[in-house]
Amino acid sequence: MRAGRVVPGVESDRTTEWALRPAEPADVEAIAELRAVVMRPDLERLGRYDEHRVRQRLRDSFSSQYTSIILSGDVFAGCVTLRPAEDGQLLEHFYLDPSVQGRGLGSAVLRTLLDRTDADGLLVRLNVLQGSAARRLYERHGFTLETQDPIDVYMVRQPGAVGT
Repeated sequence: MRAGRVVPGVESDRTTEWALRPAEPADVEAIAELRAVVMRPDLERLGRYDEHRVRQRLRDSFSSQYTSIILSGDVFAGCVTLRPAEDGQLLEHFYLDPSVQGRGLGSAVLRTLLDRTDADGLLVRLNVLQGSAARRLYERHGFTLETQDPIDVYMVRQPGAVGT
């Protein structure tokens, strides 16, 4: 899976080139480390941060078959997993390095993935932690609340849904 785009940066005269490449089994440790960095503030806020568990949960569920590495230029900038689920697709492990957040890269990657699922007529499910800023990104792309508990918010997006 390869897709490249030019994404407007924070400043109007700056752009970020990005691409997706298929993940390899050797990518698991870089992804586990990124997960720990990205999720730490929310997990600490919820009283759930464990420096070993946050990495091990990624290792236990990692599938290079369904994971893409996000490159900004030629540099590892993040990852995303889109795997088949019973009634559509499950979006997981969507992490961006903090140094590239807030520049439109997450929206561009998500838009690319959702264009594919829309073309196939598939709904997409995901979950985010309660209070996570990522929830706003997903709502902007048409995800709506399905259910929630004290830790997780479960969201769904119907094919072709328009966000807020």
